[in-house]
Amino acid sequence: MKKQAMRFGTRVISKNVTEVNFAERPFLVRAEAEEHKAEAVIISTGASAKLLGLESEKRLMGHGVSACAVCDGFFFRGKEVAVVGGGDTAMEEATFLTKFCTKVTVMHRRDKLRASKIMQEKALKNQKIGFIWDSTVEDIVGDEKRGVSAVRLRNVKTGQTQDFTCQGLFIGIGHKPNTDIFKGQVELSDKGYIVTKPGTTQTSVAGVFAAGDVQDFVFRQAVTAAGTGCMAAMEAERF
Repeated sequence: MKKQAMRFGTRVISKNVTEVNFAERPFLVRAEAEEHKAEAVIISTGASAKLLGLESEKRLMGHGVSACAVCDGFFFRGKEVAVVGGGDTAMEEATFLTKFCTKVTVMHRRDKLRASKIMQEKALKNQKIGFIWDSTVEDIVGDEKRGVSAVRLRNVKTGQTQDFTCQGLFIGIGHKPNTDIFKGQVELSDKGYIVTKPGTTQTSVAGVFAAGDVQDFVFRQAVTAAGTGCMAAMEAERF
């Protein structure tokens, strides 16, 4: 994709964008020490999965720990896995994983779910899904070669710890859009996603467009990101 874009004259600069100014025209985009001016800007900075912040989580990511059931669920066929979280993301992950896994256990720090009513009912009725309440993940047991063997839990009410045996852990505590540098520049939703006009990639600022997971909090798939990327390219060209 990069080679094709460059063949058509695209210039690629591999630097982190640290600041933007959409209040004046042409727009200013600062990439580290460099300043770039543009008549139109497409924002496609994506969203990052929220993680627990454990050393073992980082070490075992891709070795039994995942933040995407749709991406990795197939590799856990016939295994018992756990999902941490209590919102819609966790319920979606758990429900999807029942297609492959023999047992899915949801671990939540509270005694009730935060997910929407319909997502809760779907998960609670699924016989393959079990629940462990009032518990936080303290550590993940395993190694890069053999994968995950257990999740160490701490009960928030009693303080007691236990090792729950499983062969995989999915982090389902939501996503954070990468929009910090766009605060005050374009309209953001209460969860930090860039707001686009329905059926378009247009933001609150004319000439600034947003594509992919930075504005899509529903589907978050490569194919939908590519689709909105195409839309943004065409809209920017017309602009």
